[in-house]
Amino acid sequence: EVLDWKRASVVIPEEKLPEMYTILKSIPHRQVEEMQRQARWFWDAYFSSMKAIGMTTLQIINDRIYPYAARTYEQWNNPPLVKWSSVNSPLFLPLIPPRSPGFTAVVLTYDRIESLFRVITEISKVPSLAKLLVVWNNQNKSPPEDSLWPKIAVPLKVVRTKENKLSNRFFPYDEIETEAVLAIDDDIIMLTSDELQFGYEVWRELPDRLVGYPGRLHLWDHEMGKWKYESEWTNEVSMVLTGAAFYHKYFNYLYTYKMPGDIKNWVDAHMNCEDIAMNFLVANITGKAPIKVTPRKKFKCPECTAIDGLSLDQTHMVERSECINKFASVFGTMPLKVVEHRADPVLYKDDFPEKLKSFPNIGSL
Repeated sequence: EVLDWKRASVVIPEEKLPEMYTILKSIPHRQVEEMQRQARWFWDAYFSSMKAIGMTTLQIINDRIYPYAARTYEQWNNPPLVKWSSVNSPLFLPLIPPRSPGFTAVVLTYDRIESLFRVITEISKVPSLAKLLVVWNNQNKSPPEDSLWPKIAVPLKVVRTKENKLSNRFFPYDEIETEAVLAIDDDIIMLTSDELQFGYEVWRELPDRLVGYPGRLHLWDHEMGKWKYESEWTNEVSMVLTGAAFYHKYFNYLYTYKMPGDIKNWVDAHMNCEDIAMNFLVANITGKAPIKVTPRKKFKCPECTAIDGLSLDQTHMVERSECINKFASVFGTMPLKVVEHRADPVLYKDDFPEKLKSFPNIGSL
């Protein structure tokens, strides 16, 4: 009930036994090696001695009696190479500010250098920024030389990916040492340092939530009999887009290693909806709605939304609706929660001198 044997073995239906040789030969060599490593680790960790078998049995019994403190799928099935020990779940814990101060900004980029540098410059002004991680998703072009990057006061690290996948933005990179992660696109240049700092402060109070800026909504289309993606300005939100959002790094591990079904592959194949997938994942785990912060609706300057933007494709909205229906089918439910709530600084609209306000530079609609 706890070990995922599909990761270490090949299960063949009895009626397909004559095809066994062909099936085994079709498995890529790399996958065979991974399954061999997984099988070896299962043996060493759980079956190699009477002590290992006894401790495994006791752990399973303990998990049944105390399910809220049970070991997770990842802890049972991931070899130590996946460093789960370096991250604590924000769930079922006292909701207190995290031990590690500040946040790590993760910027996914491909080829928009000028816009990327502007984003880096703006984020670097945020007092709580601890590190800036640039995920370079272009395999056909090298990142700019070190001397060309903006000079900022915190460490700036560039990670080159092996494939151009949107899911790369949610990989649990070793460089992320803070519990708080700010996922931000390379063209979100209008957010001020006050808006970002305030968003981080809100996340500190609600570390199990997605806390972000662009709000979206899912609606049931009665005529079509399916879910619809809505980006118009309404009094309700059920998603915050990870083009600019804070979340706990624990969800990077869940997205990478525990995303249900084929959602992760579907996102990468369609180059769309990784943000919706993360909203589904967090809402399904926590049973809670996201938190939208500040009233801003627009996040990109007119000259920056050129034809290279994915969201400008005419099929974008249709495909986003398809994503919601696809993900709801895989999850077997609709986990997204609708909320009529937004977090703004206390004195945001009060008629007080600017010097009395902690976050005076909050953008308007």
